[in-house]
Amino acid sequence: MLKIAYSDIFRYSVPDKHRFPMQKYTMIPERLLREGTITTDNFFAPKRLSEDEILTTHTAEYWHKLKTQTLTRKEARPIGFEMTPELVDRGRHIAHATYECARFAQQYGVAMNVAGGTHHAFADHGEGFCVLNDVCIASNLLLNRGQAKKILIVDLDVHQGNGNASIMADEPRVFVFSMHGAKNYPFRKEVSDLDIEFANDTGDEDYLQVLHETLPRLIRDVAPDMIFYQSAVDVLATDKLGKLGLTQAGCMARDEYVLRQAKAANIPVAIVMGGGYSEDIEDVVEAHCNTFRIAQQIYFDKTTQHNEA
Repeated sequence: MLKIAYSDIFRYSVPDKHRFPMQKYTMIPERLLREGTITTDNFFAPKRLSEDEILTTHTAEYWHKLKTQTLTRKEARPIGFEMTPELVDRGRHIAHATYECARFAQQYGVAMNVAGGTHHAFADHGEGFCVLNDVCIASNLLLNRGQAKKILIVDLDVHQGNGNASIMADEPRVFVFSMHGAKNYPFRKEVSDLDIEFANDTGDEDYLQVLHETLPRLIRDVAPDMIFYQSAVDVLATDKLGKLGLTQAGCMARDEYVLRQAKAANIPVAIVMGGGYSEDIEDVVEAHCNTFRIAQQIYFDKTTQHNEA
């Protein structure tokens, strides 16, 4: 069964001035339920990170400031949200959801977080709508508990996962792969294990060709026993903050390729949503829903599996 992390706490509302479309966290599960792609049985409500779990990845000073709501205005400004206890609590649930998705993926092949992908959070600060780094926390928990030995992060958000790169810079058991826009936030990039940059307006054909040339080699050479996949949809041509030129079909083909490669190699994959900022929220929600549809089809559709066999 496709296990999907979702909770009412994901619905956290922010003032209209923010460009982050928080309503997508409600619209995605509603659409998937309405069309019959999933049922309520697919959902699980994630637990909340403990302080010890947070401190596997984030500094004690940063966590103390989050917990006590004592970040200065200067420290909070790069995050982009007004700091509240509810926002921090939301981040604790989302990050634990990503860890739980990894554990479910080890059972079922794939699992998905309706939220997550907070790859701009560093060990000692947050930025870019990211407070706690869910994929890095989940990776550290898996490694510390002996639940994984080698992890591949496949980050296909249009923005480089600078927090991932920084946090995992000295962790040889985690390989960070990021494909992103060259002339986009963050304007001062960190160094991932592998960074591939694209010019503005890069379209489906060129983007997918690079992915096809790169991912199989990484899976072979890194030999991970867990993949975290950031399936952001800010690569769409309609995205206000993206600057690339992918279509809905191209974005869906990207997801299908990643999941088929993981499945063929028998590597569990935990999927987080990442960004998506198209002017029309329908573009964002539909592209995200395609990721869930593809996962359901590849891993759990008996007709598809029979045809592949």
